[in-house]
Amino acid sequence: MTVPSPAAPTLLDQYTTHYPDWAKEFARKYLTKTLTQFILYGNVRDLVPSRDEDGRTIYVSLRDFLTDELFASRDIVLFYDRSSGIHFIDKESQRDFNRALSGYDTIFGTDYAKKLPKDPVRVLSVLQNYFRLRLGDGKRIACIIDYAETVIPMAEASMYSSEDRNALVFLQRWSHDPVFLSSDFTIALISQNLTELNQQIVQSPYTAEVSIPIPDEKARLAFVEAYLGGQEDAYDRHSEVSPRALASNTAGLGYIQLRTILADVLENRTELTFDTLSDLIKDFIEAEAYGMLEFVETDWTLDMVAGHSHAKAHLRQAATALRNGRPDVLPMGYLVSGPVGTGKTFSITCFAGEIGIPMVKLKNFRSQWQGVTEGNLEKILNLLEAMTPVAVMIDEADAM
Repeated sequence: MTVPSPAAPTLLDQYTTHYPDWAKEFARKYLTKTLTQFILYGNVRDLVPSRDEDGRTIYVSLRDFLTDELFASRDIVLFYDRSSGIHFIDKESQRDFNRALSGYDTIFGTDYAKKLPKDPVRVLSVLQNYFRLRLGDGKRIACIIDYAETVIPMAEASMYSSEDRNALVFLQRWSHDPVFLSSDFTIALISQNLTELNQQIVQSPYTAEVSIPIPDEKARLAFVEAYLGGQEDAYDRHSEVSPRALASNTAGLGYIQLRTILADVLENRTELTFDTLSDLIKDFIEAEAYGMLEFVETDWTLDMVAGHSHAKAHLRQAATALRNGRPDVLPMGYLVSGPVGTGKTFSITCFAGEIGIPMVKLKNFRSQWQGVTEGNLEKILNLLEAMTPVAVMIDEADAM
């Protein structure tokens, strides 16, 4: 029987071996040559693993990763956000844009060459003209729009401002423009929460969404080892938490937060204990959740609960299953109901002292503003997913 030889690595495999999974997904979708518009969302303000010229793993900002890795072969790479305006990554591209802008001013009677606009409508109009010129010359272009939720915010259609409508139309048109689709052209929209973006863009078949996750334990361990490279002895002298234990016990934290912990130990000689680490994690996650999550810290157990014998027996069985690593035998949640003053919150707080995993309390995440509630909930759910295993208490659930 002839064993087939392994398939040769594809072009995608050759160039993306060291990419994180989300970047491989981005590259795969881009190489279909059917999409020009991508939304990067999730953990977009964290570091990204990459490689230097010597093949060593380094951690860079998303902006640098896009510039030096995903869009390294592009002739023109530019960034735009409402605060900084248009920014090119090299001076030659900036000079070329300024020359094109002088021609734009002559044709349309504007004065943009002296002072670049920053508002989305005028910026997108200028960029559209420039893109068409350079794509016609065969140039390869990448346009990264950061804080995209400020350019195409989520809102009811009746509440769109004139600026919102114009920006939306520009980006929708670019996503399926035949000239752009047939060229090496990419638009990357960056936003922390997908729900904060206009859903006409998000749900468009011409747009691909790529989620950047919070690092898992394997990724955290790789970061810790890379950061400590050659400094393990100095770390061990001031920490009772081993590098592996640090990676294991920091679910929900990103690379920047891990870097803060490690730098404090190495640079300031701060003693890192498990209690200190627990306090740091609590502070980091509560801050990351904008105060909408609160850790339930208690020394109480179900022995403190008077009465409710059947409920306590059931909760103890659940606690035993959790401690034994058998969440598969448990329901996804419990509805604890009863009159005011019967000890519902107290019982679950005591339950938190027996389960052996963290418990957080979900606080009010609602807002009066359109889209903010959905964005808050998306942020919380992403954090909770990264923190697993974790228990969540929703007190006064009927008020949610």
